[in-house]
Amino acid sequence: MDDIYFMKQALSEAETAFGKGEVPVGAVIVCEGRIIARAGNLTETLNDVTAHAEMQAITAAASVLGGKYLKDCTLYVTVEPCPMCAGALAWAQISRIVYGAGDEKRGYSLAAPAILHPKTQVSAGILAEEAQGLMRRFFIGRR
Repeated sequence: MDDIYFMKQALSEAETAFGKGEVPVGAVIVCEGRIIARAGNLTETLNDVTAHAEMQAITAAASVLGGKYLKDCTLYVTVEPCPMCAGALAWAQISRIVYGAGDEKRGYSLAAPAILHPKTQVSAGILAEEAQGLMRRFFIGRR
C-alpha cells in the first residue's frame, strides 16, 4: 500500500461527503500501514464550522490510539488543510501530511505556512486532479 492507495481511500470519504451535500473533503489517518480513522466534512450535517474532515479524523484517531499525539501517523486529505486544521495537526504532532489539491484561498500554506509541527513532513499533489475535479463538480452544482 502506498500514498495513492490511501489517497483513494480519502477520495472515497470525499465522495461520501459530496453525497450528503457537504463540501467534498475526505481524510484518512494511517498508522503502521493501517487506516485507523476515516472522515469527511460534516459542517452542514452538524451545523458546526469546525467539523472539517481533518478535525473529525484527528478525534477518531486519538480515540483509537488512546492518546492525543499522532506522532507515527500520516494524514491523507483530499484538499490542503486550512489554518485551523493545520494548527490542530501541529498540536497532535502528526508525523506526515499528504494532500491532493492545494487550496489557493484558504490553505494553511498561504495564511500560516509555519503553523505545522517542525517535524511534520508534507507531500502535496497526490491525485490532485481527482480532488480538484470533485470540488469543481460540487461548486458548479451549488451555483
